[in-house]
Amino acid sequence: MPSYLPSRRAFGAGFVAAGALVASARTASAAPRQQVVAHRGASGYRPEHTRQAYLLAIAQGADVIEPDLVLTKDGALVARHENEIGGTTDIASRPGFAGRKTVRVIDGEKVEGWFTEDFTLAELKTLRTRERLPELRPDSARHDGEDQILTFAEVADLARRESTRLGRTVGLCPEMKHPAYFRARGMAIEPVMAAALKAEGLDSATAPVLVQCFEVGPLKTLATLSKAPRVQLVSAEGGPADLPGVRYADMVTVEGLKAIAGYAQALGPEWRQVIAINSAGALAGPTRLVVNAHAAGLKVIPWTVRAENAFLPPALRRGTEPGAHGDVATLLKALFATGVDGLFSDFPDLAVAARGA
Repeated sequence: MPSYLPSRRAFGAGFVAAGALVASARTASAAPRQQVVAHRGASGYRPEHTRQAYLLAIAQGADVIEPDLVLTKDGALVARHENEIGGTTDIASRPGFAGRKTVRVIDGEKVEGWFTEDFTLAELKTLRTRERLPELRPDSARHDGEDQILTFAEVADLARRESTRLGRTVGLCPEMKHPAYFRARGMAIEPVMAAALKAEGLDSATAPVLVQCFEVGPLKTLATLSKAPRVQLVSAEGGPADLPGVRYADMVTVEGLKAIAGYAQALGPEWRQVIAINSAGALAGPTRLVVNAHAAGLKVIPWTVRAENAFLPPALRRGTEPGAHGDVATLLKALFATGVDGLFSDFPDLAVAARGA
């Protein structure tokens, strides 16, 4: 086992309940509480994937925190939305790293910048994090430079400590990012993910964890390496990078959902696949996706609800500023009303409030 994956006590030690997103079955008398997943932490208020973002999300009542995971040169899992880190760290201001700026093709797109796989964990630990959307989130950008990049082990430790302190389970929803890309570079992420889950005491079907991926093959591979539950992410457009001939639209048909249920326990659709939007830009009621997914035995956890006008349908926008908050409460309540098992939000406090309403 690599040195950055020390053996740890079971994640559930000291918890008062199992708390896994997929651990409890629906019953006629008492359905499990719908989960609020803090998307990259409370990323609407603090730079994403930082200690501050995760702690704030938990303080706001999030049930689960989400670390997107990419690999370092020496094989560590670190919490970054993308392996390109020019926009979320201060690396551009570090003269010593200027020569490592390069261009890579990731999932068919040419990307220029600095990539985690070109740096050791120790090198990445010298960087400081930044807000990814400073124009929309200037209050968050005021916290630029305050945090380091976190490893998955550090995020898991944070969730464990907060669970024990608060007396409630804080789950984890890690996402394996760009497995096909990393595999092509000789860096398979699945065995590293499986080893990390074992090290953190999360290698069981009832652990408070749900491993996500937009690709199909990596989830099937992980199923052979770990007992941890899995979620197939899908989008309203495109298809999985590891299956060029497959569209996500085909995967969310009745037959497609049955196929997903063969290797995953949950579906993570884009929220627009759960609620339709009409020609006037207003919410037009639920699609059949939640009903069909539940019929296939899948939990449904849509992504990602954000409060800013820039991310809301026209009828829910308030004012003309892209960064101003619109009527996100209506969207959140409508999503919960469809019977989803949880949802992802950059604003956990608003999601918790909408669930309570």
